[in-house]
Amino acid sequence: MFRKFSLSENKWNEIFNVLIKGLKCYLYFWLILSFFRIVFIINMHDYISEQSNFTDIENALFLGMRMSMQTVGIMVSVALFALLLGRIFSVRWGTILMNVAVLLELAIACILFAARFPYYRVYHSGFNQMLFTAVHEDWSALFQTMIEQFSLPVRLSGAVFFAAILFFLWKKFLVLNVSKILPEHLNGRVLFLLIIFLLARFSLFGGSWSWQSQIDWENSAITKDAFLNEVILDDGQAIYRAYRMQQRNAGSNGLSYTAEDVKQFAAALSGKKTGNSSIDHYLVKQAQGAIIKKPGHIFLIISESYANWPLLDEYADLHIADGVKELIAQKDTAYCSSFLPNGSSTVNALMGTVTNFADANLYLTTMVDKMKEPYSTATAPQMKKLGYAPNFYYAGPSSWENIEKFTKAQGFDNFYSRNDLTETSKGSVWGADDKDLYNFVLANTDESSSFNVILNVSNHSPFEVDLKANDFPSGQVTDALAPQYRNDEQLLKELGHFWYADKMLADFIDAMKNKYPDSLFIIVGDHADRYNIEKNPSMYKRYAIPFIINGRGISRNLLPKDAAGSQIDIFPTLVELIAPKGFTYYSVGRSLTLNNKIGANYAFAITNNSIGKTEEDQFIPEVFAETGTTQDSAAILQYADAIRAVSWWKAEYGDKIDSAVLKLAADSQ
Repeated sequence: MFRKFSLSENKWNEIFNVLIKGLKCYLYFWLILSFFRIVFIINMHDYISEQSNFTDIENALFLGMRMSMQTVGIMVSVALFALLLGRIFSVRWGTILMNVAVLLELAIACILFAARFPYYRVYHSGFNQMLFTAVHEDWSALFQTMIEQFSLPVRLSGAVFFAAILFFLWKKFLVLNVSKILPEHLNGRVLFLLIIFLLARFSLFGGSWSWQSQIDWENSAITKDAFLNEVILDDGQAIYRAYRMQQRNAGSNGLSYTAEDVKQFAAALSGKKTGNSSIDHYLVKQAQGAIIKKPGHIFLIISESYANWPLLDEYADLHIADGVKELIAQKDTAYCSSFLPNGSSTVNALMGTVTNFADANLYLTTMVDKMKEPYSTATAPQMKKLGYAPNFYYAGPSSWENIEKFTKAQGFDNFYSRNDLTETSKGSVWGADDKDLYNFVLANTDESSSFNVILNVSNHSPFEVDLKANDFPSGQVTDALAPQYRNDEQLLKELGHFWYADKMLADFIDAMKNKYPDSLFIIVGDHADRYNIEKNPSMYKRYAIPFIINGRGISRNLLPKDAAGSQIDIFPTLVELIAPKGFTYYSVGRSLTLNNKIGANYAFAITNNSIGKTEEDQFIPEVFAETGTTQDSAAILQYADAIRAVSWWKAEYGDKIDSAVLKLAADSQ
């Protein structure tokens, strides 16, 4: 016989006491996250596009509250675990440990909330994969930037103070007597337990009943406004998204491609048949013959955050890009405005221009110890074959991103960093001012032929160049801004640093031409996507960078009108400019002189009249020019996949395309 199961009144009371505390905790955290979301929208309302309406805001808030149920569920689970752990010893200890857990969670929530504002202003996103990029940054420089530009002590102090206030209110809420509204009879208790079950169920699936109908970070973009779509995710959800994307990238750096897939991609990229198992077979090219007389010196200038949008006619009144615009107007300059960076950060540009690999979610700068020799596609060794001594100039410290070891491992004879420069101004935590970097390059260049990569840093937060000392016309720029932006001191500072970078670049080119008139200059930005005047810039204005070639023999019509590219196309373009007919070289990218019509990187593709994301199954372009040649969507996606797959395999596994290589790698993990 089974004995009838029953609980004593005391046991029921204990259970309900725990559940009531858990429910209070749940409601409190849920209200706080919802409050944070509302405050963020109010404070950052300038980022809401004009096309959005109040219904969009309501939808974002409602879906955000649903999704936050999952975040709250996790937070409450931590608090309840602390409560139950403490109750092993006594009821009092249970309450103490629960309060400690709540205090810590409130502090973390407030700190993340305080950080969300400057983070969004920089990246136009909630917390994203750049969190993981920061692991490889110069931590001391990053910390100083956070102090000087983002007021870390003030924000941190404010977050801690606010957390203390919220904790005080929590303790008041915790002891609030709710016994009068709670059911006493059995049916009422069952109803109460049902409510707890429903909350737990909805928390498990992010405000939905089951995983089939679950809304998560991948499908939560329900509004037409990028800002509101980011607001939907609370900080916990945004960090989880960054983590999942990082994990996904780590697990899909071509690893989903078979050896046969890579062969197919390599063949499509080169136009050759798939019978060969050597990647270099598909990457090898023969130069068509020099277009210009071989220059004495070549300077590839990778300018920090030098976006293309200031070069557009609609921003001419700002006069922050006059130096480069005057260069573009010269008859010995070719300019491509449909150009993409290799990735979203400077290290992506570094890897792309040094190795000529497309970004494939591999941190090549951390793989130096595995590099027995430069990659066949590496720029420096191939420029050596053309008679140039390769030099790398960096305005920052040699320890940043392992840059000295990386560039030397990839064939650069000489590496120069901040330690080699004579600084006439204080610079910033990231490096010396552009003026001092260019002066060093100018003084260090002699009669012998050289290929020089120059990576500057002045146009980078915390934006510490003395603009007044450099005669920045702040009044002229302010007057050219729309009325709603004229009081934005931070924006003015950012525009001033673009002006400075542009002026120093133009001055350097003039000075080097006076010293060595037969020099060739190639100018690109390392990336865009840092700041714009508009709160919601178009995809083109946000991501495009310029590609400029200047020197003797260069003409304005050097590049076809429908040319487009990315940073992996710089080297093959250079080779086709100066190399003799039949010169053998290796590259993933293609020369723009040979009518390359697609540029692609980690997430986007560009043609001469449109830009779009490549993360989707279908390329949906955002048109930025009325004229141009429409490219086939499937061809664009195939090209984007091909350059990444081939770059991944070559960097990770070497030249031989063999399924046994994948198996060996899998067995060793």
